[in-house]
Amino acid sequence: MAGLNPHAGEDGSIGSEDRDVIAPVLAQLRSEGVTLTGPLPADTMFHAAARATYDAAICMYHDQALIPIKTLAFDDGVNVTLGLPFVRTSPDHGTAFGIAAQGTASPCSLIEAIKLANAMSDRRQRVVS
Repeated sequence: MAGLNPHAGEDGSIGSEDRDVIAPVLAQLRSEGVTLTGPLPADTMFHAAARATYDAAICMYHDQALIPIKTLAFDDGVNVTLGLPFVRTSPDHGTAFGIAAQGTASPCSLIEAIKLANAMSDRRQRVVS
């Protein structure tokens, strides 16, 4: 889990929310059996070695998550919202209003979003059944 503040607040020297609010919530979740780490400095969560240590990155806000995704996989990245009572995926590139109706938009991210939604839905149905 990414921290809210730069460098996850550096133990309160760059904002106390990570230490005083987020860390206790994460500790509670861990005590309930949720496997997670954090709050972590978001600026070091997305290099190759760091990504090899987790299955999903949970971020505090839109740009914190989407900047690395768009950097690594702009054409086929997928945005997923977890914790909803339904599967929600989205093409990562956004609406692309600037190129609408010009025949230049790539469908790759939309196709990947549909594939992932399908896979998540199939898995969810197996878990619920």
